[in-house]
Amino acid sequence: MGIGAVVLLGETPDDELGGAASIEVYECMGQSTTYRIRYALDITDGDLPFLKDGRIGPGSTLAVAVSVGGQVSCLVKGPVFAQQLHLAHGGAGSWVDVMGADTSLAMDREDKASVWSDVTDSDAVSTIVGQYALTPDVESTTPMHPETKHTLVQRETDLAFVRRLARRNGFLFWVTCDENGVETAHFKRAPLDGEPAVELKINLDQPSVDALEIAWDVERPTAANAEQVDLNTKSAIDGNVPSSPLTLLGGTGLGEIASGIRTLHLAAPVDDAGDLTARGEAALIEAGFFVRATCTTSVSAVGKMIRAHTLVKLRGAGSRHSGTYFCAGVKHSIDSLAHRMDLELIRNGWGG
Repeated sequence: MGIGAVVLLGETPDDELGGAASIEVYECMGQSTTYRIRYALDITDGDLPFLKDGRIGPGSTLAVAVSVGGQVSCLVKGPVFAQQLHLAHGGAGSWVDVMGADTSLAMDREDKASVWSDVTDSDAVSTIVGQYALTPDVESTTPMHPETKHTLVQRETDLAFVRRLARRNGFLFWVTCDENGVETAHFKRAPLDGEPAVELKINLDQPSVDALEIAWDVERPTAANAEQVDLNTKSAIDGNVPSSPLTLLGGTGLGEIASGIRTLHLAAPVDDAGDLTARGEAALIEAGFFVRATCTTSVSAVGKMIRAHTLVKLRGAGSRHSGTYFCAGVKHSIDSLAHRMDLELIRNGWGG
C-alpha cells in the first residue's frame, strides 16, 4: 500500500478498504500498545459506507505488520475501541482514524473480587493470561500466599491486578505478537542483559539522530529498609535491600553518584523475607532509572526497527551519557514518506 506497513483485518490485508494513509503505533513500558490507523473517506451515493464497515467497527481485530530487511514484525494486534473522523464538505480531504490496542485491553473490562490462596504471584499471572489465550512468558516468583496467612486479594480488573503484581515485584507486563499472529504475555523484570539490538549515533559520521534530550535526577532512594514481624511466630522478618538488583547500564550507578543517606522505609503485610525483599528490590528498581533521554530516528537511518523493552546503544553523547539504554517507549509513525520512531530511553547508570 505504499507506506511500508500492512494492516491485517483478521488474516486479510486491508486492500479492499483502499489501504491506510498513515499508521501510528505507540508501545510504552507499563501501558498497553495502542494504534491509530488513518483512512481516506469518500462519499458514495450520498453516504459514507466506510464508517459502517464491520471490519473496522467495535471489537474487530486489526494487526499492523512491518517488513524491515526481509524480517516481518507485528507491531500490534488487538481490538478496535474508537473512531475519530474529519468530514470536509464535498468529501475530498475527509478521513477517519481507527483506534485500538493490544489484547491486554480485554483484560481491563471486568472488575473482579477474587481471593488467590496457596499460589505465588507468577502462578496467578500465568492463570490469568491463559484465560485470554495469551502464551505466558512469566518469570517465577517464590513467595507463597497461604490461605492461613496473607492471601492474595484481587479487587480490580485482571489487567490492573497483574500490573499491581508486576510493580511490587519490580517486573514489567506487556503483550507482543509475532509474525504468525501468536500473542505472548510477558511478566518479568526489565531485560537488561545481552547485546543492544540497535546503535544510535549523534555527532559522528552518518548520524542516525539529529537531536537528543537527556535529563537526570538523583533525588531518589538508593537503599530500602524493610522489616516486619511474623504475625504467627512473632519473629522478625528482615527484608532490607542495599541496592537495586538489576544489571547496571553504565560504569557508575545511582548509589555511587548520589551522596549521603537516601533510604526508603517499606511497610507491607508479608509472611516471609522473600516477599519483603522482592518489594524492596522493586522500589529500588523503579527509582534506579535516573537518566532519561528522548530522540527521533527512522528505520532508514538505523536500518532496523526499534521496539520497546529492548536495549539500544547510544554513541556520540559524551563519555558520561554514551552507552547502553533500555528502550521504555517507541511511537512509530508510518506514512508514504518514512517510518519515524520517537524513542524514550532510560538508564540506571552513566559512564562506560
